[in-house]
Amino acid sequence: MRGSANSRPLRNSELAVALGLVALVSASAVGWTYFHGYTLYYGDSEAHLNIARRVLDSRTPGLFQIGSVWLPLPHVLMLPFVRSDTLWQTGLAGALSSAICFVAGGLFLFAAAVRVYGDRAAAAATLSVFVLNSNLLYLQATPMTEPVLFGTLAALVYSTLRFRESQSLVWAALAGVAGIATSLARYEGWALIPVVSLFFLFAARRRRLLAALLFAAIASLGPLAWLAHNWWYWGDFLEFYRGPHSAHAIWAHTVATTAVGRYRGDHNWQEAWLYYRHAVWIAVGGPVVWMGLAGALAGVFKRALWPVLLLAAPAAFIVASMHSGGTPIFMPHMWPFSYYNTRFGVTALPALAFAAGALVAVVPSRIRAPAWLAVVVLAVVPWIESPWPQSSICWKESQVNSDARRSWTSQAARYMKEHYRRGTGIVITFGDLPGVLREAGIPLRESLYDDNVPAWPAAMARPSLFLFDEWALAIKGDPVDEAIARASREGLRYQRVETISVKGAADLHIYRRN
Repeated sequence: MRGSANSRPLRNSELAVALGLVALVSASAVGWTYFHGYTLYYGDSEAHLNIARRVLDSRTPGLFQIGSVWLPLPHVLMLPFVRSDTLWQTGLAGALSSAICFVAGGLFLFAAAVRVYGDRAAAAATLSVFVLNSNLLYLQATPMTEPVLFGTLAALVYSTLRFRESQSLVWAALAGVAGIATSLARYEGWALIPVVSLFFLFAARRRRLLAALLFAAIASLGPLAWLAHNWWYWGDFLEFYRGPHSAHAIWAHTVATTAVGRYRGDHNWQEAWLYYRHAVWIAVGGPVVWMGLAGALAGVFKRALWPVLLLAAPAAFIVASMHSGGTPIFMPHMWPFSYYNTRFGVTALPALAFAAGALVAVVPSRIRAPAWLAVVVLAVVPWIESPWPQSSICWKESQVNSDARRSWTSQAARYMKEHYRRGTGIVITFGDLPGVLREAGIPLRESLYDDNVPAWPAAMARPSLFLFDEWALAIKGDPVDEAIARASREGLRYQRVETISVKGAADLHIYRRN
C-alpha cells in the first residue's frame, strides 16, 4: 500500500498547462452545446436547474426547496450562478457549475496519476482519456450530477494518495472533507465511506485507528446532515429512500401504470451486470474498456491498484442499485429497446482512464510519448467515426426522450409570454412545468407549486377558498387539473384558454380565472 518509488510532486507549470487545456476543452463543449440548444435536453437537467433556482426564487424560499431525494451539492454549487435571470433562463447556470467540477476532476486525476506513475506522459494519458470522452463532455455541459461526482471523487483519491505518502493526519482530514462532498453529490459517495476508512487502517503506518476514525467521523457528516434534513422537513430520516418521490416509488408507479413490466436486472445480478457492461461499452468506448482492463493489470506493478479500485467503486454501486434499487438501464439494442439512464455507463470512465495511464508508465521511457499518443488516438476513435453529437448515446437519450416535452414547453412558453401579466400568479406542479416559466421569463416566485407549504395543500384541498392565482398550468389528470375541476364544482370558474397536444405526451391545459 505504500507509494510508488517513482512518486514525485506536481510542478506548477504542469498543473497550469493541464488546467488550461482541460478548461479549453470544457468551455468549447459548453459553448457548442449551448449554441445548438442542447443544454436542457435532459429532463433531469431542467429539474436540477429549477431546484437550485427555487431555493432563492420562490414564495417560500429556503433549504426546504432543496427537496428530499436528490442530494444537495449539485444544486448548492449552482446557487452563485442561478441568481442571474439570464443564466437561469439559458440553463448556463447549471452548465457552469458542472464544467467547473469536470475541470477540477480532471486536474485531481492528473495530479494523482503524476504521484502514482511518476511520469508526465502516463498522467497525460489518464487525463486525455477522461477529458476526451464524448458522453462526459456532453454531461459536463449540462446541469447533471455525474461531473460533480467525478470532481469530488477525484479529490478524494488524491487526498488518500497524499496521506499514503506523508502519513499526515492533515491529509486524512482533507480526505474526510472530500468524503463529505462526495456523499452530498450522489449516493455512491455513501458506500465509499467504509471503503476508504478501511484504506486508512491498512495504509497508516502508525496511529491507524486514529486516521481511520478521523476520516470516517468527518466524511460521515455528509450522510448525517442529509438524514437530519429529511427528518426535519419531512419527519422521516429515510424520506429520500421510501418517500413518494424516491426511485423505488417512481419505479413502482411505472410498473403499475405502464406495460413495461419489471426490468431484467431487477433482483437478477447476472442481468444487472450484463446491462451495465453494455452501457459502459457504449458510453466509454470499446478501446478504452480494453485499455483500462489491460492497464489495471499493469497498474499492479506501478502500485496503482488503490486509486483504480476507489474510482471503480461507484460502478459497483450502480450494479447493486440496478439489482435492488429500482434503477434500470435501457439501451436501444437491448430489451425494451429504448433509452434510459445510459449515462450510468460513464461512471466507469475515471477508473478506466486512470488504469489506461499505467500502460504508458510500464513501457520504456524513450517511447512513452508515442505510447501516450497511441492511447489518445484509441480513446477518440469511437467519437470520430460519426459526428458529434450523434456519437454520444447520452445526447441521443436526452434528445429522444425530450422531443415531446420540449415541444409543449416551447408552445406553452410562447402563449404565457404573450398573455401573462406579472403579479397575477400561476399554479403548477413542480416537475417539467417550471420549464415553461423559465422559457417564458416568469420568475418561479410567481407560481404556486407542491413545495409551497401550507398554501399548496390548502389550495388543492379547497380551491374555492384558497386558490387565488389567475392562471393554472396542468398536465391532464394531474393534481392541478383535478383542483381546477373541483373549483368549478364549488363555483370558482377557470376557463381553459389553451390546450397543447403533442404526440407521445399528455395534453397540457392552460386555464385562466374568469
